[in-house]
Amino acid sequence: MNYKHLHYFWVVAKAGSISRASERLHVTPQTVSGQLSTFEATLGHALFRRVGRRNELTETGRVVLNYADEMFSLGAELESALGTPGGRPLLFRVGVADVVAKSVAYRLVEPALHLGKAPRIVCREGKLATLLADLAVHRLDIVLADSPMPTHLNVRGYSHLLGECGITFLAASAVARELRGKFPRCLHEAPLLLPGEDAAVTAKLWRWLARELIQPRVVGEFDDSAMLAAFGGAGAGIFAAPTTIAAQTRAQHGLVSVGRTMAVKEQFYAISVERRLTHPAVLAISSAARKKLFQPRSRASR
Repeated sequence: MNYKHLHYFWVVAKAGSISRASERLHVTPQTVSGQLSTFEATLGHALFRRVGRRNELTETGRVVLNYADEMFSLGAELESALGTPGGRPLLFRVGVADVVAKSVAYRLVEPALHLGKAPRIVCREGKLATLLADLAVHRLDIVLADSPMPTHLNVRGYSHLLGECGITFLAASAVARELRGKFPRCLHEAPLLLPGEDAAVTAKLWRWLARELIQPRVVGEFDDSAMLAAFGGAGAGIFAAPTTIAAQTRAQHGLVSVGRTMAVKEQFYAISVERRLTHPAVLAISSAARKKLFQPRSRASR
């Protein structure tokens, strides 16, 4: 691959047109057009298509642009590192399972920002299996999840328990006023919003409800924790949040607390390819989680 051709393509994609790209590159539009045509011929794919007076990226063009962004961004970092005392900042790549509440994820990662030399944090969210695949090939330094390493995946990894907490049921005031009886009996036939089936807490919650002989009316299931909280805040139903962030969630969405229990516990893990944690940012996360975020709490009733 001719990287000069790649650079011309990248500038055209960013500038939006060959004429604007030629101004930035200080060459004629004919030169840019020729270089772009040669690059497309080399790749064997069209990178742009004509739509009216505009050039739009093809599907292949978008793929190439993503790679070009990373390559030229890394080149800029190299220039910066060579000209900066102390060199390039430490890179910390974190994968966060989408079932982990965003507030929990932030509070887990936040201590890494206060290291003597703060790292550059790259956060990726997605399904646990996808994140673990990236961890296995060292695209991530750690994965934050609500369950330990699954045994059925052919991925080598080690689970480090960061902490656990009970759950608190939250609802909009209008929903809470319609409830009858004391907690937890008030949940019987009440509208309930659940995490998706990938969330480890879902099965635990169903077992607890069965033991209490409670049959709620499930009105929604959500893979994404932020979406779950948004629907709860809009008054769609009651939902459970990790007690450690319940106060923050309640204030953020204007909710009230219906009740809480320690009979259902949410757990949070750091999954790494190392048996022993060594990355400075991961060590900071682990220490802060145990000392601050998941401090022992007084047991709630039930």
